[in-house]
Amino acid sequence: MTYKEVATMVASINKPYAYYQFEEGTAQAPPFICFYFDGSNDLEADNTNYQRIEHLIIELYTDQKDFSLEKTVENTLNNNDIVFSRSEDVIDSEHLYMVVFEGDVVITEETNG
Repeated sequence: MTYKEVATMVASINKPYAYYQFEEGTAQAPPFICFYFDGSNDLEADNTNYQRIEHLIIELYTDQKDFSLEKTVENTLNNNDIVFSRSEDVIDSEHLYMVVFEGDVVITEETNG
């Protein structure tokens, strides 16, 4: 996948989304998604990083438990052949549920372009 394809995949969930966080003054009402890459586990060969493998994090925020929307995210990841794990937490101070989906993505381009 390219970085652009990852963003397109997240957009296909049809909820407001941002890379890492929404810019100041553009906060969204839940549900919304933040996604980002949290490090890499590249395949290395011949003294070089042969293949970029990024660790993708998708955070789904809702103000009430939404099993259907969580399943939509899971299906989107499955349809894009991304093996993932999931965890969840409650952010009491914000009255939000946060479900985190994590998986590795093979990146087929070097830049965000």
